[in-house]
Amino acid sequence: MTIRSAGPAMLLALLLLPAPGRAWGFFAHRLINRLAVFTLPPEMVGFYKANIDYLTTNATRPDSRRTVVPGEAPRHFLDLDVYGDSAAYKLPRSYPDAVALLGEDSLLRHGVVPWQVARMKGQLTAAFQAHDTDRILHLSADLGHYIADACVPLHTTRNYNGQLTGQRGIHGFWESRLPELLSSGYDFFTGPAPYLDRPTDVVWATVARSHAAVDSVLTFERELSQQMPEDRRYGFEQRGNLTVRTYSRDFARAYHQRLSGQVERQLRLAVRLVGAFWYTAWVDAGQPDLSALPRTPSEKEQQRLALEAKQLEAAPARAAAGHEE
Repeated sequence: MTIRSAGPAMLLALLLLPAPGRAWGFFAHRLINRLAVFTLPPEMVGFYKANIDYLTTNATRPDSRRTVVPGEAPRHFLDLDVYGDSAAYKLPRSYPDAVALLGEDSLLRHGVVPWQVARMKGQLTAAFQAHDTDRILHLSADLGHYIADACVPLHTTRNYNGQLTGQRGIHGFWESRLPELLSSGYDFFTGPAPYLDRPTDVVWATVARSHAAVDSVLTFERELSQQMPEDRRYGFEQRGNLTVRTYSRDFARAYHQRLSGQVERQLRLAVRLVGAFWYTAWVDAGQPDLSALPRTPSEKEQQRLALEAKQLEAAPARAAAGHEE
């Protein structure tokens, strides 16, 4: 089964979902997890399709926790430029080794996304081995979120919102505005999810690839802003009951063309990697028979999610170290 099986109706439905300014936005995170299901082999796809709504809806749960749960915020990014040249190739792959070298305070300030992905891959493998439906689904949804974040260039730099270069707002523009406007024309075909012999190395290579794109993300926006007058760069759109100022459709299309489809490529990479990590965790668990598992989350899991949502809504937001704008 290919990703194209998802169909234009599903894409349209996701386009109507609200998208906040951080991470990929609700739309893109939900799209990535949903499309990743269609990359899985027959032995997995039935179980994951039965739970596709859970995986789609809960793709955004880590962002909901970001300013409420202590220690959540650093899991979404890694400021590679803080650690010097070629940091993606020099930093320890083991989190305890990284703590010993850099100190945990520094890691939590500047992000831990590749270590988080590697840790969760191990947890998902263990959940498959335990035949624990609730935990498989919970971890699959969250893991998809962090993998997707690792594919965002601005999640790999301390200049994450252009705040150091006079380009505030570029974060949401790149990862929310462009997918919202243009993804109906993107090619999301990735082929079947591959097995990852060295998943930890893969996530670090992904962060390195994302970081290599930071310069073009910032440079092309700056060049276009200098060429296009402000009244063409921005417009006003209705969002619910609010009229908001946002980047214009003309500017978004020009930026997409200048980037040569970079956002599309990174979205497609995220879809492929989410499927690959799910598949690799299942293989490493001994390829358990998923058809023997309950096809839906338990009542206990549904109650847990409802309680978590209520607690997050009631809890005061905390100042989150790093990438707080």
